[in-house]
Amino acid sequence: MSRADRSAGAAPPALAIHVDRYEGMDHEDSRLLDPHHPAPTLTPSGQMRKVKSFTDTHKIRDVNAASGAASARSLRPYDQVTAFPEGSENGTSQYAPSIRSLASIGMGCTDGRKMVIRRVPTSPTELFHLVRPPTPPDEDTASHESDCGEEEEDAETVHLKPRRPFWANKMQFVLACVGYSVGLGNVWRFPYLCYKSGGGAFLIPYFIILLVCGVPMLFMELAVGQYTAHGPIGALSQICPLFKGAGLASVVISFLMSTYYAVIIAWAIYYFFTSFKSEVPWASCSNRWNTAQCWVPNHNMTKPNSSQTPSEQFFEKKVLSMSDGIEYPGGMRWELAACLVCAWLLVYFAIWKSIKSSAKVRYITTTLPFLLIIVFLGRSLTLEGADRGLRFFFKPDWELLKQSRPWVNAASQIFNSIGIAFGSMMMFASYNRFDNNFLHDTLAVSLINAVTSLIVGIFTFATIGNIAFEQNTSVKSVIADSPGLLFVVYPQAIAKMPASQLWAVLFFFMFLCLGLNSQFAIVEVVVTSIQDGFPDMIRRRLVYHELLVLCVCAVSLVFGLPHIIQSGIYMFQLMDYYAASLSITYLAFFEMVAIAWFYGVDRLSKNIKQMTGQRPSLYFRFCWLIAAPALLLALWVASLVDYMPPTYRQYEYPAWAQVIGWTIASLSLLCIPVYAVVVVVRSPGNSIREKFQNSIRPTSMCDCGVNGCDLCCSDTEADDKATNVSA
Repeated sequence: MSRADRSAGAAPPALAIHVDRYEGMDHEDSRLLDPHHPAPTLTPSGQMRKVKSFTDTHKIRDVNAASGAASARSLRPYDQVTAFPEGSENGTSQYAPSIRSLASIGMGCTDGRKMVIRRVPTSPTELFHLVRPPTPPDEDTASHESDCGEEEEDAETVHLKPRRPFWANKMQFVLACVGYSVGLGNVWRFPYLCYKSGGGAFLIPYFIILLVCGVPMLFMELAVGQYTAHGPIGALSQICPLFKGAGLASVVISFLMSTYYAVIIAWAIYYFFTSFKSEVPWASCSNRWNTAQCWVPNHNMTKPNSSQTPSEQFFEKKVLSMSDGIEYPGGMRWELAACLVCAWLLVYFAIWKSIKSSAKVRYITTTLPFLLIIVFLGRSLTLEGADRGLRFFFKPDWELLKQSRPWVNAASQIFNSIGIAFGSMMMFASYNRFDNNFLHDTLAVSLINAVTSLIVGIFTFATIGNIAFEQNTSVKSVIADSPGLLFVVYPQAIAKMPASQLWAVLFFFMFLCLGLNSQFAIVEVVVTSIQDGFPDMIRRRLVYHELLVLCVCAVSLVFGLPHIIQSGIYMFQLMDYYAASLSITYLAFFEMVAIAWFYGVDRLSKNIKQMTGQRPSLYFRFCWLIAAPALLLALWVASLVDYMPPTYRQYEYPAWAQVIGWTIASLSLLCIPVYAVVVVVRSPGNSIREKFQNSIRPTSMCDCGVNGCDLCCSDTEADDKATNVSA
């Protein structure tokens, strides 16, 4: 308002206009400039009204009440136009904004998606260009968040601003989730844990936990990630600051997993290039690394004691040069070191442009393995003795269900395979558009993961049955350790196939794709969490997103080097046992408590309705509130009661190695209680009770002090609150 207007006695407007662009501006925005277009009806209080523009949930807020209360990200899907002064009749008016009234807009900023006018326009054309820029930025790279208060940046320095892009389409998001869930967890961990847990006795708890915990928790994580547009740390800090440590713990576990998952990819790369030889080197005992204990399987002879198959000796003596124990480190395996560097280069160049690059790579790495899995399924069913393995896989031993081990292993497999509590799915969902219907995504990912696990289990146990037939032994005696399934059993079966080199190349290329899919998601969790937690530091120090990814990959590469020395296999087994299996149910339990109990099932249901248009079913709400927490707590207690130290074949780890294992586990286990104490101490309040109450209050998303806040309340409640205020 000009000085002349104020001197004339005109009442200054109590409210201003804030235009928040959603999915790019279109003709709906320019209607604000049309003096013949009637504005929507105001409520009697003049503080809130619905804007029928992009969605039915758009609200009008009192700027004075809402200032600084809600984050820019949480307001992403809303076009916000604050109320104009009250009209004459019944407290309502039809108001047509003029150029003069729009010119009183205050200071603001723009980042390409959200627009707040920075200076007063001098002409209608300039005002129109402020509302609808003539050359809008690429929506795939536009940031969701606004850096208000900072100076407008030139085009040359736009890279300084941390960006959170969108998925280009829904297919990319689904492929990312499927690629992560159908990965190492299916081809390596699922068959091994099933074998270790008694075959068919593992499938029953697997599907029970999938229905009670897996599907509901996946739905919950997708909801939280999509609503907050943050990785696990940022999302849980907004949902419930007290349990921000749960998000930090998931990132720690993801980082630890990235260090030794890359080692598996390095082994696969080694096998892949070795498969191009005229004869696969694990088919016979005539190689220089073979010993007198090497024995070629023959179904007419029982396997001699202390003997090893050619595939076992190739893996242990040629690939690993394995020492006698973790206390004998030995030298570096330089061939594996080169493969490890190659693995990290593949990961880096796949994710260095965030989801813009990794999404395109997944079109190949996600779809091709499915074709190869079907091919291997058909081939394995024709092998002699396959029926032995299938009977072991599908026929349960009911006595084993009374033990806790199959249940704990099933829970570990569900979490590792689907990615629950690791932060990957929450991170993927943070790149979704606000109105994406993720219920369909949840069901699709869960179904594809379960079906793929069954298919992989069928061809794996058919292969194990064939090996048991060849060795004239029982199915239970074939596998002795975890990596042996991938690099001993499968190569041994492939060596007997016609054109074994071709089958070997196809198999290890398939496994390479599956491993990279899992690794992409794990590393992206770490990168996204760092970017969410330290945006200013990233902008000042690293400048480019590519440099951040390079730093993460380089650090993970260094931490992976202990796994490729001669005692590396023992370190690998130790890390896998303590980092990914022992603490995952503990982490999942506290994540469920933070979201379902402290943030609240009802509040989460309202958020889901804002995004999808409908509340979650009674099944999901019951699992969130009662069934899943109870089952997770029982599994966690059972895993501690039945704790057994890890082993590798007949080797038992010394006490100091177990201490190292518990230290690795404590890096994630202690994040939750330690950070909870820090949050309570730093929370405002004069007593412990007040500090605790403030520490569990959601930040930026709810309880913002705005009457009828659309982030806390449903549409009906918002209208009721607005009516009460006016009364």
